[in-house]
Amino acid sequence: MKKVSLFAAGVLFGTVGVKLLSSKDAKKVYAHTTAAALRAKESVMTTATAVRESADDIYAEAKAINDQRAQAAGEAVVEDASAEESQAE
Repeated sequence: MKKVSLFAAGVLFGTVGVKLLSSKDAKKVYAHTTAAALRAKESVMTTATAVRESADDIYAEAKAINDQRAQAAGEAVVEDASAEESQAE
């Protein structure tokens, strides 16, 4: 008898739970929760885009610095070569 009453209570609890989960109030809660999650996602994506743009700017600036250094080093080598030629004469 105890098993039958536990089964009946479980069925009743499950039925009431399904009714509560599918109620209008519950659906409003789900909609608001989903809307908040979408807003959070949009905020994260905006922040990620800003970080990516900053990283791209930093990368471009670092590349320009290295190009300037390479060019300066190349000019120094050319100057040294011309200095050596004038000394050889």
